[in-house]
Amino acid sequence: MLIECVVNVSEGRRTGLVTAIGEAAGDALLDTHVDPHHNRSVLTLVGESAPQAVARAAVARLDLRDHQGVHPRIGVVDVVPFVPLGDATLDDAVAARDRFAAWIGDELGVPAFLYGPERTLPDVRRGAFAELEPDHGPAAPHPSAGAVAVGARPVLVAWNVYLATPDLAVARKVAQVVRGPHLRALGLPVGDRVQVSMNLISPDVVGPAEAWDLVSALVPLAGAELVGLVPQSLLDRTPPDRWVQLDLSEDRTIEARLPR
Repeated sequence: MLIECVVNVSEGRRTGLVTAIGEAAGDALLDTHVDPHHNRSVLTLVGESAPQAVARAAVARLDLRDHQGVHPRIGVVDVVPFVPLGDATLDDAVAARDRFAAWIGDELGVPAFLYGPERTLPDVRRGAFAELEPDHGPAAPHPSAGAVAVGARPVLVAWNVYLATPDLAVARKVAQVVRGPHLRALGLPVGDRVQVSMNLISPDVVGPAEAWDLVSALVPLAGAELVGLVPQSLLDRTPPDRWVQLDLSEDRTIEARLPR
């Protein structure tokens, strides 16, 4: 059974810290994407022990009280989704999610909110410690680590486009227009540029090519950015002559990075 875990850590400027946190995963670390403007890093892992090792390292080294960045966050280990690959099922991912959430609540004292079949990640972001109580761990945020959203979901693609003209109001309007059942979007400032930051939650329906076309029909674009990895199936259905435009390549698939 193969389970992927895409750990989002609230640190993207102190690269030495990000490296040390990633090293805790050993050979289970497939990819690290570091974003200094979001002040966030995305670590793509496989298995269930590596996410625990990464979480332990992040909680020991990071303090949410010192964090500044444009991306929404509730903790230093902000989002931990488990994703079924190969013959694994969503039920397998839910079971892995529940084990991790119980572990981080009991072992590290970090409140854990579940998302997946029960509720969405945006539901957790909106309702944590207000309408929603933690599913595991203490009732109040950890003093330095905050809380964590632990999920189970199919494969999604985190992917961003940059507007040719850095107008944040336009980016936010575009994000509102393209947002839908297969695509989540936010307009965010990134240094002296502006992006529409997207989660393609049904990438076999709306992948990078379709998302680019949706946004570029509304506003001129300056480029794209893939965060993490994509499934080979998405690359196979994307015309190769668009890979450079969409920031895709053969060596940035999940399958290409799996241990041999």
